[in-house]
Amino acid sequence: MARPLIRRFMIGNIMGHSIQLTAKDGVEIGAYESAPEGTVRGGLVVVQEIFGVNHHIRDVADDFAHAGYHVIAPALFDRVARDTELGYDTDDVEKGVALRARTQLDAALLDIGAAVGAAAQAGRVGIVGYCWGGTLAYACAARVEGLAAAVGYYGSGIAGMLSGQLLCPVMLHFGDQDKSIPLTDVEKIRRAHPDVAIHIYPAGHAFNNTERPSYNPAAADLARQRTLEFFAEHI
Repeated sequence: MARPLIRRFMIGNIMGHSIQLTAKDGVEIGAYESAPEGTVRGGLVVVQEIFGVNHHIRDVADDFAHAGYHVIAPALFDRVARDTELGYDTDDVEKGVALRARTQLDAALLDIGAAVGAAAQAGRVGIVGYCWGGTLAYACAARVEGLAAAVGYYGSGIAGMLSGQLLCPVMLHFGDQDKSIPLTDVEKIRRAHPDVAIHIYPAGHAFNNTERPSYNPAAADLARQRTLEFFAEHI
């Protein structure tokens, strides 16, 4: 279930707002919802980095809404620290790492499952995640029912969870200069799941985040194009 709150955000002709989701275990968390005007291509779950559903993640959600998707971005830290929105300085990175450590994988998948259910009002549902969210998007492809496609950006934990069977098509994006994800890990993924579409860019970690020094416009634009084509094929 999802019910709207008062807080709203307007970017272009897209108006996003905060909602509440209820997971299968009865826990309520917040989420950001952004819907397109006109024809809806389907539903999409956007999964946060370790910085919460912050300004950047809302921008990402609105961008996908502009592309025609009904987007839900669940606040995955709400079980341990509600309404978390962090920046990118050293203190906030440390806070984000600590919150991630306190957030259990099974609980995060329950919360994402609630977001999938909310996004399903728009039809078939895809998922896309960034950093920690990239790892979670991959985990969801193996463990969460109801997904038509999954895309993960620079998920450092993927190489450690390769044993499960994937339930939907998957695309992954990595930077060849990412100090947190060696290319040997990327090759492990490729060998374990040769059907997964893997793209490597001349970029570092978080190359899609416009608010960080590692932002790489060329890599981000190409990854976005490939992601949209992938979703258009499967959603």
